[in-house]
Amino acid sequence: MSQSKTLQRWTIEDSEDLYQIREWGLSYFGISDNGDVTVTPLTKNKNISVSLPEIISGIKDRGYDMPVLLRFEDILDSQIAKMHESFRSAIDQFGYKGDFKGVYPIKVNQQKQVVEAITSFGKQYHHGLEAGSKSELIAALSFLNDLDACLICNGYKDTDFIDLGLYACKMGYKCFFVLEMPGELDLILERSKELNIKPLIGVRYKLSTTAGGHWTESGGDRSLFGLTISQIIEVLEILKSHHMLDCLQLLHYHLGSQIPNIRDIRASVQEACRVYAGLVKEGAAMGHLDIGGGLAVDYDGSHTNYMNSRNYTVNEYCVDIIEAVMEILDSEEIDHPTIITESGRATVAYYSVLVFNIFDANMIDDGDKDAPLPEDLPELIANMIETYKTLNVRNIQECYNDALYYRDQVRQMFKLGDISLRERALGDRIFWKIIQSINDHMDTMKYIPKELSDIKVALSDIYYANFSVFQSLPDSWAIGHLFPVMPIHRLNEVPTRNAILADITCDCDGKIDRFIDRQGVGNVLRLHEIKEGEDYYLGVFLVGAYQETLGDLHNLLGDTNVVSIRISDDGMYNVVREIEGDSVADVLSYVEYNPKRMIKRMRQTAERAIREGFITPQDRREVMLKYEEGLRGYPYFKN
Repeated sequence: MSQSKTLQRWTIEDSEDLYQIREWGLSYFGISDNGDVTVTPLTKNKNISVSLPEIISGIKDRGYDMPVLLRFEDILDSQIAKMHESFRSAIDQFGYKGDFKGVYPIKVNQQKQVVEAITSFGKQYHHGLEAGSKSELIAALSFLNDLDACLICNGYKDTDFIDLGLYACKMGYKCFFVLEMPGELDLILERSKELNIKPLIGVRYKLSTTAGGHWTESGGDRSLFGLTISQIIEVLEILKSHHMLDCLQLLHYHLGSQIPNIRDIRASVQEACRVYAGLVKEGAAMGHLDIGGGLAVDYDGSHTNYMNSRNYTVNEYCVDIIEAVMEILDSEEIDHPTIITESGRATVAYYSVLVFNIFDANMIDDGDKDAPLPEDLPELIANMIETYKTLNVRNIQECYNDALYYRDQVRQMFKLGDISLRERALGDRIFWKIIQSINDHMDTMKYIPKELSDIKVALSDIYYANFSVFQSLPDSWAIGHLFPVMPIHRLNEVPTRNAILADITCDCDGKIDRFIDRQGVGNVLRLHEIKEGEDYYLGVFLVGAYQETLGDLHNLLGDTNVVSIRISDDGMYNVVREIEGDSVADVLSYVEYNPKRMIKRMRQTAERAIREGFITPQDRREVMLKYEEGLRGYPYFKN
């Protein structure tokens, strides 16, 4: 950060610009005048907002430790309403003769609270569910009690899966079996005949259209699932032979999970509509066009076709789909179908925020600037001091090269035993003083030499964060996916430190070192200095999609505490659901440890320690109390 900026008064507008919260926050998140991140989930009343630090304080008063996953159910409601109302607006605008039905893919976030909230609020819009496995179908049938909603069955299907779906049809559900592989149709026909239940059948088409982004393998000719045109023709022939062509009522395709470019979305709809029209002309009943997922989330706020963003709004998405369907089907004189989308990511991403505290920091130390230098310094260290004193903008590259040379030579002399431990430490401190001075000079330079471009990263602090990347942000670790990360308070103060985040897993991959930046992807995050005796909280936003489902038990840390919030019209928040995070005993039991037997073995170990004179019986009591307390406790760091 430039010296001139630090001398100015830092404002919340500066923080909004630095962390780009206006761009990715979608009006749900903002910053208050006192520097707190606020949540405004009620889209119809922009004046109602609640401070995240206030919520965290209330959660701690209720006895919950950090980290915690906050779920804002009002945001979930708003996202569902926005999707349906945007499609309704586009339908009215263009005179579309069909309908729109949204469905939520359970795999995106399978937590019971999420599915329950979606089916409850979504009932007014007939918002349905998509199940990709037998377990998901069983969960869907227990929560979806709206017979006007669609229940889409994707994925591989065995006899039990098909029987459940057929019974759902018999009970009045609009339950569609989507053929993913050619062999599935025979089993569906066999079970429907055996149970005497007529199925609703769809086919998944392998698009030739492809799109950019992380999750695009589900589209294109080489996608794992779906039928080619030739295989779809075979399905038609089989259904005709069974006099069941009226059962084929849906065409489905899936371009990808996060499609950043609206042109790819429109192109895929146009291609699918040609197939849809062909099926109608072949005599299939049809009536439903399921365009799958793909509605992207603008994680970085850039509003571009970059993989972590999108270059369109929800309204533009809906308008382009309606226009594309009408353009093709009107030219073919085909009735407009009910459009179905499986927009899971855009539905739930904004709904969840992971909040954790920073419990320590490792900062680059240039030593005590006023400390006297010892006499008889080794020549190399004296040269380093001279380099530091003579450094300026004109000789910055030369001084950088000299500093690297002297540092390496000092390290080699230490290995050979030619300098002492203290002299080696002094050499390191002077080296980092030179690098810091170079970094300060770089703020005034128009051209930065390539060799110096990574200095800010080299000078970055390590902030130790009380969470697990592997458990709570697996996409960040596995595929380098970006999520907005920022402090949730002190945003009216200037952040003076460049940092990366390390989690508590003691794993070299347990870190976040790629952040949203106006120039693309940044390697450091601007943070405040930690104040002695005060908690410092960060939030990771837009984590509602996939992260809870994909998390694992790396380092046996387990699930975090989860608190669901609803905000009322008077600006008060209510804790409507609470899920206590895993205890140490819980996560140990997941990997086949038996906590009761562990306690028994620990008692035996402590008793042996008494016999051998290491501890007293009173000590044994304290040891066992601490051991059993640890088993009951939260696996994460406690202040």
